[in-house]
Amino acid sequence: MHDYSSCVNTIPVGVLGASGYAGRELCALIARHPGLDLAFATANEQRGSVLRLGGRPTTLVGTDEAPLGDAALVFSALPHGASGEWVARARAAGARVVDLSNDLRIGNGTDDVPYGMPELNRWGIAEAPIVANPGCYPTAILLALAPFLKAGLVAPGACVDVVAASGVSGAGNSPKRELLFAEVSDDYRAYGVGNEHRHLNEMRAAVRTLGGDVDLLFTPHLLPVARGILATITLPLTRALDDPMGPWRAAYAHEPFIELADAPPTLREVAHRNVVRLHAVTPSHLRTPTVLLFAAIDNLVKGAAGQALQNANIMLGLDETAGLPA
Repeated sequence: MHDYSSCVNTIPVGVLGASGYAGRELCALIARHPGLDLAFATANEQRGSVLRLGGRPTTLVGTDEAPLGDAALVFSALPHGASGEWVARARAAGARVVDLSNDLRIGNGTDDVPYGMPELNRWGIAEAPIVANPGCYPTAILLALAPFLKAGLVAPGACVDVVAASGVSGAGNSPKRELLFAEVSDDYRAYGVGNEHRHLNEMRAAVRTLGGDVDLLFTPHLLPVARGILATITLPLTRALDDPMGPWRAAYAHEPFIELADAPPTLREVAHRNVVRLHAVTPSHLRTPTVLLFAAIDNLVKGAAGQALQNANIMLGLDETAGLPA
């Protein structure tokens, strides 16, 4: 592994798929990063266009024109199903890669690629040539669940009920009728119902690695806002807890991007920040020991581009928090 932490010059990185919401967020974060320089940004349909991201003009090139060998690390924010090929090409050119797509995440047939959730897998990320950046919903949900699962506090065979709501940017920026302003404004609706959402394979696989023996019932909802995710998790326990936030205090005491809140978090508190904000309560009038977990993130930052940059900092030997809005 190369350690760039003492380098005077900036490290060249590239972004594949810079026209999407996550790709644009990445370019803006890189533009403000003290140790990175954007070597290229690609967008096939917008090649030749100049975007102003992070206060700097960026000229987009076609993906097949990207000088992959000029980058020490490449971020792939290409669509699911198209990213894997370009990850392989970037590696062949000598670059390390953070893949933001679903292609290489655990539970999707490629469990040999390290899962890029630093709070749970920091050492596996540091040496990896390729890191699979987690999905936005799994980031909020798994970081809430992990300390309870690892401590053996979750009732074996339990059904963990997750109701989560996301802003419309989570659906990408391809034109879709159901995402038009007039369709989304003043409305709130469930989608991906029936426990069939594509993030479930990823979450189930991660839960198994954390020692959990549970079912996940996941129902996502669409919020009439641009960004943010708020998840509410009903978690059956093996025993009642005097301090329902205790497992988080023990596990995340030194984590720079985990915040424990005194009340259920709001999206406004996490917007444009690379944080997971958590709160837990013990609900009344239940016969089974249960804890209610709340987790909020910005789906484009901690749920995508920010977490990808956090992974890249670790891979390149930089300060993990460098360039990240906390």
